[in-house]
Amino acid sequence: MRTVQLAPDLKISALGLGCMGMSEFYGAGDDAESIGVIHRALELGLNFLDTADMYGCGRNEELVGRAIRDRRHQVVLATKFGNVRGPNGEFLGVNGHPQYVREACEASLRRLGVEVIDLYYQHRVDPAVPIEDTVGAMAELVSEGKVRYLGMSEAAPATLRRACAVHPIVALQTEYSLWTRDPEDGVLDACRDLDILFIAYSPLGRGFLTGRFQSNADFGEGDYRQNHPRFAGDNFAANQRLAAAVREFARQKGCTPAQVALAWVLAQGDDIVPIPGTKRLRYLEENLAALEIELTGKECRQLEQAFPAGAAVGERYAPQAMKAIDR
Repeated sequence: MRTVQLAPDLKISALGLGCMGMSEFYGAGDDAESIGVIHRALELGLNFLDTADMYGCGRNEELVGRAIRDRRHQVVLATKFGNVRGPNGEFLGVNGHPQYVREACEASLRRLGVEVIDLYYQHRVDPAVPIEDTVGAMAELVSEGKVRYLGMSEAAPATLRRACAVHPIVALQTEYSLWTRDPEDGVLDACRDLDILFIAYSPLGRGFLTGRFQSNADFGEGDYRQNHPRFAGDNFAANQRLAAAVREFARQKGCTPAQVALAWVLAQGDDIVPIPGTKRLRYLEENLAALEIELTGKECRQLEQAFPAGAAVGERYAPQAMKAIDR
């Protein structure tokens, strides 16, 4: 397994595992199967697990905690706070107040069943709270030994720089794939200037780039992609034409579309770590095999010409969620 330096004393696998879909958003899951996927990932050398307190309203952290209880030493564990959910799962907004930071961390530690979180992200920036106050509270958790390192998610470059002035930020997590190239407009440069590792979530375009979805009917009950802008109505058909280019490239390369999509993200720099999510063993192993696929500069340009930046039709999220990114 290739590794990447997250911090001076901490390395992570060059590919991580996003655990969100095991508990919510992508249809029904099976906890036993999901735990089996996590265990197999660790057996294969993948050590970087990503969760958040909002996924399944805490259930995902509990699931990950059960999976790693007897193998904590094998795991670099990342979780997040800041997106607040109500008792019925409703989204209540973003909270970056110092007291909430502490309360959220204590709750995550209990659900995960661990004494320390390796990487603690602010999931979304709270515009009502100075970033210095939020990161200051996060830094106190480091001082107390409850958190090892700090990260941010979907933060704008200027916010990231202000955060780093308070305490080192080792990772920024933002959506990045062939059909979401937004980080190329300043975020990646800021990470490189500040020596921050870039963690790419949804590197498979929420599964769209795998070629498995031909219509909305392919999504199961409870799958939020049915209402996602890029999967809706005419947008779905327009984006299918883009995904077809990835499928054709994969056919010529002799691999799967998912492996092409991941190989492209990996080819953008050794300081970028994709964290594709899956709850299926066969997709885990397919994704990990992407580490063995090398794309030449010419091949990357070929993909980018077929799937240029900004070509995806539809926003990344619904309007309300779009307000919470890049701020």
